[in-house]
Amino acid sequence: MNPLQQIEQQVLAEGREWTRRRLEEQLQQQADAMPAVCPSSGEALRDTRWRPFELDTVVGTVTIRARYGYSQAQKRWMCPARATWALEKYQRLSPELQQRLCYTATQVSSYERAAAMARCWGSPVSDDRIHVHVRRQGTAALELTLPAEKPSPAEPEFSLVIMMDGWMARERGPDWGASQKTRDACRVAWHEIKSAVIYRLDQRAEKQSGRALLVEKFVVACPPETEPVDFGAAVHAEAMRRGLGRAKTVYVVIDGAVWLWHVAQDRFATAVKTLDFQHASEHLRAVGQALHGEGSEASRAWVEKHLHDLRHGKELRVVRRLEELLEDGQKRSKQTEAVIEREVSYLSGHREHMHYAAMEKAGAPLGSGAMESQNSQWQRRFKTCGQFWRRGGLTSLLALSVLFQNGDQTHLWN
Repeated sequence: MNPLQQIEQQVLAEGREWTRRRLEEQLQQQADAMPAVCPSSGEALRDTRWRPFELDTVVGTVTIRARYGYSQAQKRWMCPARATWALEKYQRLSPELQQRLCYTATQVSSYERAAAMARCWGSPVSDDRIHVHVRRQGTAALELTLPAEKPSPAEPEFSLVIMMDGWMARERGPDWGASQKTRDACRVAWHEIKSAVIYRLDQRAEKQSGRALLVEKFVVACPPETEPVDFGAAVHAEAMRRGLGRAKTVYVVIDGAVWLWHVAQDRFATAVKTLDFQHASEHLRAVGQALHGEGSEASRAWVEKHLHDLRHGKELRVVRRLEELLEDGQKRSKQTEAVIEREVSYLSGHREHMHYAAMEKAGAPLGSGAMESQNSQWQRRFKTCGQFWRRGGLTSLLALSVLFQNGDQTHLWN
C-alpha cells in the first residue's frame, strides 16, 4: 500500500474512533439524565431497570445503558431514551445513518451499489438491510403530511412553471416465475410513472453554452397505475406548497397526451397552457413528409418555413395554411389525406396553445425540456438493464427519491 495512503487511513480511523466515543459519551449522558417516566403521559414507570442496547451510527456502533420500565397508561414496557430519540422498538440504525443509506439508494443503480458506497464512507451495511429501511421509510414518506412553504414578508412577485409528463418502468408481471415453456405468460409488465416538475420562473438561468439551468426545482412522481385525477391532485398540492396561490402567472407546459390536457384544465384552468414546441414540430414534420415525401428537400423546406412562422408569432397563419390544405382540391392518396386530416385537426385544436413568441417575450419556456431531463434522471435509477420491480419496492424508493430531491427529508427524520 502507498505509505501516504496508509497514514491517511490510519488517521481517519483514529478520528472515527474518537468521534464514536464522543457520540457514545454524549448519548450516555442524556440517557443517565432522563427520568424514568413515560414521555407521552409523564407518569412514573414501574419496575424500572437498566439495560444496554447497541446503535449502529455513521461512525460505528455505540452501546448505551438506559432505563426501561412498564407504562400503566401505555400498557407496555418502554425505554424513555429510545422514545425521546424516536427509535422504534428494535431499531438498530441511527436516524442519520438511516437517512444517508436511503439517500444513497436513490442515487445509485442498485442496493448492491448502495452497500458498496456505504463501505467506502465507512459504514459497512448489507444491501438487504438498506432495502429493508428503504421500504420502511418509503412507506412512511407516502403517509407524510408536508407543511406549507412559509413565504417571506417581502416576497417579490414571481411566476410559476408546471410541467407534466410520464415515463415507463418495468415491473414483474403476474407470471414472472413462469418457465419458458408456458404459453402467453406475462412475465414483464410496463407501467407509466406520472411525474411533474415545478419551479419559479426566476429560478431559470442559462449556462455559458446557452443551455437552460434550473437553480431550484421541485418534483412530483406517483406510483404506477395512479389515476390522472389523483396525479393532478398531487401536483396541485405540491404547487400550492411552492406558491401557486401567490404566483402572478402560472405557465403549464406539456406535450400532446390527452390525459395531460385534462389534468391541466381540471387543476390549472386559469394557467397559460403551452404545447411543447418540439411536440408541435413533430406534427408539422408529419404533414410535410405526407405532402412532399419523407427526407425530400421540398419536405425540409416546407417544414422549416412553417416552423419559422410558428416560432415567430405567426401561429394562426400556420394553422390557416394547414386548414386550407383540406380544401385545396388537390388529389392525394387516401393515406396522405388521412395523415393531413389527423395532423391538421390536432394542431388546429391547439391553436391557442402555440403562442411561442409571446412565451419567449415573457421569459417562459417553450418546451418541457426540464421535465424530459428529470425523467431521464429517474430512468437512470429505475430503468437500468435487468431491473424488474415489485410494486412495493418501486413505490417506496420513488417516494424517497421525491422527498430527497425536494429537500423534505427533514420532515421524515425529524
